[in-house]
Amino acid sequence: MTDAFGRAIRDHFRGERDAPLLHRDGEETVEHPIEAFYFTEFDPADDAAHEWLASWLQGPLVDLGAGTGRHALYFQERFETVALEPSPALVETMRERGVDDAREGDMFALREQFRRDRFGSALANGTQLGLAGSMRGLTAFLGDLAHVTVPDATAVVDCYDPTHPATADLVGYRDDPTPGLAHRVMFFEYEGETNPILQLRLFSPARLREAAVGTGWEVADVVRGDEGNEYHYRAALRKHDEK
Repeated sequence: MTDAFGRAIRDHFRGERDAPLLHRDGEETVEHPIEAFYFTEFDPADDAAHEWLASWLQGPLVDLGAGTGRHALYFQERFETVALEPSPALVETMRERGVDDAREGDMFALREQFRRDRFGSALANGTQLGLAGSMRGLTAFLGDLAHVTVPDATAVVDCYDPTHPATADLVGYRDDPTPGLAHRVMFFEYEGETNPILQLRLFSPARLREAAVGTGWEVADVVRGDEGNEYHYRAALRKHDEK
């Protein structure tokens, strides 16, 4: 499988990138901001949003879609952290950057990769939650995440909120008549190589709460992005007894 996305970021880290990483939907094309998204330091002491995120996580931690290991590098100094990432080039990048346990793997196949009660918390930052594809897929993912986490586990996930008007300006946005849902269709291109088309589902916080019913998770808190980025949100999940 092609890995244009991962290769571009790895080449950027190594100082070998001579071409842009393009983010495309048909003829609509923008350059993906690699440095801003993947190589800024994660430090809860300097940022209220980072402080909020860190406050919800405990070890052992599984970082799902860990990218360049931006979060893993911070958390592994505090507790065991497993960084899971489907891109081979990004796994290489994480290891070169000093991530202790960077693994190639699929966040939507957790039961096949980890035993029951393996982790104390989970992080899925980067809107890859949308790759669940549907409400049923989101519920299945949350059920699998419950299987590999302890009874008092927590998790942080993020998404773009289709009920916010600015979300419609995203590259690849597709409207949906169902309240609280939308689609996003896009792909990445680097040096003439293209990744497979990504088809993401966008879930509002209310839809995330709905999908969590029966999975063992509840949405404990939701925070919005800073001014101008309010269409993006993070949700903290907490395990609860299903009685």
